[in-house]
Amino acid sequence: MVDLLESRYVKQILFQPIGEKGQDKISGSTVTIIGLGALGTVSSSHLCRAGVGRLKLVDRDFVETSNLQRQLLFDEKDAELSLPKAVAAEEKLKLTNSAVTIESLVADVNPRNIESIIEESDLVIDGTDNLETRFLINDACLKNNMPWIYAAVLGSAGMLMTIVPDQTPCLRCYIDQLPPAGTIASCDTEGVLSMTTGTVASLQCAEALRLLTGFKPTPGILYLDVWDRNFDSFNIERRPDCPACGEGCYEFLDGAGFSWTTILCGRNAVQIVPPAEKKVDLKMLENRLKKAGSVSFNGFLLSFKTEKHEIILFPNGRAIVRGTTDQAEARNLYARHIGT
Repeated sequence: MVDLLESRYVKQILFQPIGEKGQDKISGSTVTIIGLGALGTVSSSHLCRAGVGRLKLVDRDFVETSNLQRQLLFDEKDAELSLPKAVAAEEKLKLTNSAVTIESLVADVNPRNIESIIEESDLVIDGTDNLETRFLINDACLKNNMPWIYAAVLGSAGMLMTIVPDQTPCLRCYIDQLPPAGTIASCDTEGVLSMTTGTVASLQCAEALRLLTGFKPTPGILYLDVWDRNFDSFNIERRPDCPACGEGCYEFLDGAGFSWTTILCGRNAVQIVPPAEKKVDLKMLENRLKKAGSVSFNGFLLSFKTEKHEIILFPNGRAIVRGTTDQAEARNLYARHIGT
């Protein structure tokens, strides 16, 4: 152990619940952060500065100027170069703490790769923006007996929940099934405050240090609203009939609950088919998407256009994303604008 007074972690070590033994545990830990957006950039910075020995950073997206309002690791140069978020985050964090091993992976997390991604991790941090991927993380962590911390934000509100296999309820004890496409509001239509994401991610990291140093998980779900300055928590019970932690059915990890994509040859487009057909209220979605781009509905299908892409959405949730042949990019656009 480095002389306490010379250690960069001195203030953290002086915090009695952590101490030198706790710091040793933190420095010997591996944490995987899935999603390097508003939540993931803050949590990766905190955990890097806290001295987590190894950080695995995973994201499928690249930096854009509109990210800079809340994704605190990035700058205008990253956006100008359209750097992959995982790569840009790795570059910044290596300059922050050279003692931490930083590994970046530019990838779309899916049933085929998630178990190898989280392999050897002590903890997984959720920095994603859609329930489908969160259900996949839930399945993979339950199967591999690995704790993870769920978080979600919208506008000025946020929530988080710690999930430890065999000790706490899992995400599907709280949210049983994926809601139909287009029924959940998103940051692209409702906005989000940087103060919300920063607060929620900071609380995620405090909980992460608790787990890494051997403390029991904080029970229940924490809800907060930074605009109205409200904090509340509530407990949920483990459900014996929960399909994931109760019955051991990992349908998202098995691929049955996960949407699939197909590149449409010669059309510069990707088709996305949801795991189950559910009727989408296209008229309601048309009204919501007007805030985010050009949208039209002809009574049969909906067309939503951004500067570079177009999403054609059908009543059963199937979509064609025009303007790309990158399946990860298409999934990201669908998740951002349409929902899970």
